[in-house]
Amino acid sequence: MFVINERLWQILISSLPKLLIPFLTISLKITVLTFIFGTLLAMLIAIVQIAEVPILKQLARAYIWIFRSTPLLLQLWIIFFGLPTLGFKFSGFTAAVIAYSMNEAAYNAEIIRSSILAVPEGQIEAGYMVGMNYFQIMTRVVLPQAARIAFPPMFNSLIALVKDTSLASSVTVIEMMAVARQIAARYYEPFALYCETGLIYLVVCTLLTKLQSYLEGRLVWKSTDNHPSITSGNKAQEAA
Repeated sequence: MFVINERLWQILISSLPKLLIPFLTISLKITVLTFIFGTLLAMLIAIVQIAEVPILKQLARAYIWIFRSTPLLLQLWIIFFGLPTLGFKFSGFTAAVIAYSMNEAAYNAEIIRSSILAVPEGQIEAGYMVGMNYFQIMTRVVLPQAARIAFPPMFNSLIALVKDTSLASSVTVIEMMAVARQIAARYYEPFALYCETGLIYLVVCTLLTKLQSYLEGRLVWKSTDNHPSITSGNKAQEAA
C-alpha cells in the first residue's frame, strides 16, 4: 500500500521548485518557439496547397504525409542523432525546436487549409464585387473568418505540444521530465515523483483548456451580428 510519510512529503515539497524551474524556463520556451515557427511554416504550406502550384503542392503534400505518418520521437532522433552524420549538428534544444516545429507545421497546415476552404466562396465573390483585389479579400475577409474556424483545433495542438516537450529529454535537454528522473533515481521514489510531475502537466493543461474556452467565447464563437459578413455589410451600406 502506498503511504505518503513525512520523508516523502519533504521530498515532494523540495522537488516542486526543482521541477517547476525547468518547466518554466525550458519546456514553455520550447512550446512558444515551436508554436510560432510551426504556425508560420504551416501557413506557408497551406497557401502553397491552396495556390494549386503543381510541383510545390506535391512537395507540400509529401511533407505533410511524412511528418504525420512517422512518430515525433523518431523525427527528433533523426535530427539530433542522424543529421550529424551528414554534417549537420545541433544542440539538444535546437534539435527539439526544429523537430517539434516541423511536426507541428504538418498538422497545423491541414487545419489552416481546411479553415480557409471552409469560408464560403460567396464571400470572395462579394469582395470582388465591391472592388477589392485578391490580397485585400484574403486579409480582410477570408483570413479573419478562417482564423475563427482554426482557433479551437490549433489551440488543442498547442496543449498537446506542452505535453510533447517531455520527449526532449531523450536528446539531452534538461527539461522537467529529465529532472524528475534524476530526482527519482536519487531518492528511489519514482512513483511519487512521476505523479508529481504529471500533476504539474495536468494543472498547466487544465488552465490552458480554461483559457481556450474563455477565448472561444469572447473571440471566436460570437454571433454573426458581431461579425457581419462582407455581403451583409454591403447591404447595410446600401441601406444607408
